[in-house]
Amino acid sequence: MKTITEPARRIPTAHECDICVVGGSCTGVFAAVRAARLGAKVAIIEKHNCFGGVATCGLVNIWHSLHDTTGEEQIIAGLTQEVVERLQRRNGVTITDDRVNHHRLNTEELKIELDELITEHRIHPFLHTFYAAPHLEGDRLAAIIVENKSGRRAIAARMFIDATGDADLCLDLGLESYRPETLQPPTTCAKLFGVNALDNFNWRQAVVEHGSEFGLREDWGWSSAIPGMPGLEMHADTHVFETDTADGDLLTASEIEGRRQVRAIMDVIRKYGPKEQQIALADLAASIGARETRRITGRYRLTGDDVLYGERFEDAIANGSYRVDIHHADSPGITFRYLDGTEVVVPSRIEPKKVSRWRDPLPEDPTFYQIPFRSLLPASGCPNLIMAGRMLDADKVAFSAARVMVNMNQTGEAAGVAAYLSLEGDCPTAEADVTKLRKKLSEGGSIIL
Repeated sequence: MKTITEPARRIPTAHECDICVVGGSCTGVFAAVRAARLGAKVAIIEKHNCFGGVATCGLVNIWHSLHDTTGEEQIIAGLTQEVVERLQRRNGVTITDDRVNHHRLNTEELKIELDELITEHRIHPFLHTFYAAPHLEGDRLAAIIVENKSGRRAIAARMFIDATGDADLCLDLGLESYRPETLQPPTTCAKLFGVNALDNFNWRQAVVEHGSEFGLREDWGWSSAIPGMPGLEMHADTHVFETDTADGDLLTASEIEGRRQVRAIMDVIRKYGPKEQQIALADLAASIGARETRRITGRYRLTGDDVLYGERFEDAIANGSYRVDIHHADSPGITFRYLDGTEVVVPSRIEPKKVSRWRDPLPEDPTFYQIPFRSLLPASGCPNLIMAGRMLDADKVAFSAARVMVNMNQTGEAAGVAAYLSLEGDCPTAEADVTKLRKKLSEGGSIIL
């Protein structure tokens, strides 16, 4: 392949700060806010026009339970709970009243709420800004190079948090990474009007019977109501199989295929559904919802047994109760594993679920699991960098539970506090005082167990 040589050029510094967060998902925003609340001068960069990541640009409007599996003990609080409470003031969230609840978000309201968090804490935002490259001085990361409408510029900082999801900054620094043998496939989400209000018409059955006519594979999906908008739902009905959204070319193809699948679902309904009832496409995700790409080798790899048996860690910085949730990589369906030992496989849209056990009953089942701080620390390399979000080190099973937003939000808060403590102690992130980290998280509203 032909290559070109780019001439050397001098790059101006756009901003200097204590901590720079690369990636503006809720995980990244929460990292920035927690550091700013402790007194750090913080900048955050995001490639889209808003903060929130998969929750906003991806339209995924579910935050799972903040309680353990019994629904009796709250295990998650912090900024996740704070944002839920802020959204409640604008009717931007509904909370299910079943024992193990979850939250349905109006993600348009969430966009504005995250803007306000950034503004209130005087965090310097860079939207429509792409991370391009790291700049090292010795073994330390001194700045990152970014590109936006103002050109190619640098952001200098003393500490950096990689919240890119795909570990872009870590990878460019040459940190050890790995890609699971199979990847859970991504989904393009959409807001559809009128689909689940169709009278006497099973649209899922119609998709099974006629989907191949519109280029749809046998598949499985789900949907969620949107607060205050009767008839409008968020739909995650299909998967884009055999792809890797951390690859630029495959990501492009996946975006186009995902949108095509949304139209194909609707075309099935238009052709075979009741003609007197109208359905409409209200919104498409600005980016496909990636579930799994590469991860960075950390100082500890969270395992499936750690999660499913509720292992406790002295350096725990997050708690979770969401089940193991493995979207099949090369076939329709999904496998759920629960902390009580049961396993449920949903083979397709209409086939009955298959219930079994992945282990025999225990005298007492765990009711939650934990994520240790060590899983956010690269095994070696850059001393002033920490990870936040789904590039954490976890095996396939553990990752499939830990990856959901209420869990990743907590890793962001921990990364923000850890970066601040590293600055305060003038030490590498790997040497941050874990006892003090857990104490600061608790004082800031997190539930530390």
